[in-house]
Amino acid sequence: MKIPQSPPPWKELWNRLADQSPQALEKSLLHAQAVNSGGRYLHWDEMRHRTPPLDMTLEQWWLGTAVARRSFSRRLPCSDVDGRNFKYCNVDLIQETTHWIDQQASGRILADDSSLFRRSANYHLVGALLEEVITSSQLEGAATTRSVAKELIHTGRKPNNKDEQMVLNNYRAMEAVIEWGNEKNALDLDLLLELHRIVTIDTLENPRDAGHLQTSDEDRVSVYWLDDDTLLHRPPRVAELGNRLENLCKFVNGGNSEGFMHPVVRAIIAHFWLAYDHPFADGNGRTARALFYWVLLRSGYWLARYFSISSILQQVPAQYARSFLYVKTDDGDLTYFIAYHLRVIKRAISGLSEYVQRKASEMSRLQSLLEATCTLNHRQVTALRDALKDPSQPQTFRSHMSKNRVVYQTARTDLSQMVELGLFSQRRIGKAFYFTPEEGIEKRLGELAKETE
Repeated sequence: MKIPQSPPPWKELWNRLADQSPQALEKSLLHAQAVNSGGRYLHWDEMRHRTPPLDMTLEQWWLGTAVARRSFSRRLPCSDVDGRNFKYCNVDLIQETTHWIDQQASGRILADDSSLFRRSANYHLVGALLEEVITSSQLEGAATTRSVAKELIHTGRKPNNKDEQMVLNNYRAMEAVIEWGNEKNALDLDLLLELHRIVTIDTLENPRDAGHLQTSDEDRVSVYWLDDDTLLHRPPRVAELGNRLENLCKFVNGGNSEGFMHPVVRAIIAHFWLAYDHPFADGNGRTARALFYWVLLRSGYWLARYFSISSILQQVPAQYARSFLYVKTDDGDLTYFIAYHLRVIKRAISGLSEYVQRKASEMSRLQSLLEATCTLNHRQVTALRDALKDPSQPQTFRSHMSKNRVVYQTARTDLSQMVELGLFSQRRIGKAFYFTPEEGIEKRLGELAKETE
């Protein structure tokens, strides 16, 4: 990871141009814009590789940009390690994207008219929730496959290793923030520590670190880029954590008297704040992302429980790190981090919408294929329909007997035949057998439909 180049100090540029070329200074200020012609909020490290507008020099362009940003930046109640307050600019990009998120994340994702899909929609949305749980774990190094992680959650079995425990912890953390968000709980230090405990229990080298801040007798945990051990961030001193986290809680609860702030922007800043303070020995990233979801949920963005920011961050982790470093190298300007995460949220919501529509289409095709096959008896058709409505609820011999009022042998024959046909998979937990839809069931139903033509 290459650390971005810090911009030249704007005051020095101002003084130099005032002395050497007042006309150049006037031109720089006259055409000052916080964003470039394409609406992008460029860092100096990006800007220095571009051609300045209006025949200006790079230094003129940057000076005008820096002055424009300072003229309407908003001071935040959090500060860097040197005590300088962070700030951000509410540029058009932020306003436009938060408006789009308002329209999407506090409303309803509309699927097609398939009644079968509507009855199974909750299952598919839970599947989207699992994507955040899994990818958040993978971002922190967990080497668990999606199939194993989903099986772990759906069956409720005990984790076999630390990686599986991390997945389960993240799932329980999301359950907790959903509950706390619905109850509109105010954030305090005890709840923040409880959130960290849920995220990290049974996964840390020192079990006592779960739910506890770092102490003064411990080496302060810094952040390094894994590929080359580049130091990315050295957090504030332990002695400052209590006061900093108290201010974070006030900020999340809207008690810092900083005026109105869009809830999505507040959630992103809370994410950055906790990641910057880095108060725990481990699990800071997972806790920061869980806090982000909590702030959104308590603000009424119910859809936040289903879209996954971690799945986007995982694709290009360097972009996340760079947005963080842009803030650090440009005088604490959080606009870079906010703008990046708004793009991530927008992609995550769009991905969820595409996922829901795709599942609706799949369910419609499965319904048609199911109606086209004569291989199954009416009880087996009902069992398959019930399984497709909610694949998280396995079929059993006992449930099949109860629904169809048949004896054990009939239930056994029905479900066993569906395993032989490649429609159901079978697994044994304890003394009971559980049947769930097989992977590739659509293809198999198509084959059976052709066989009965």
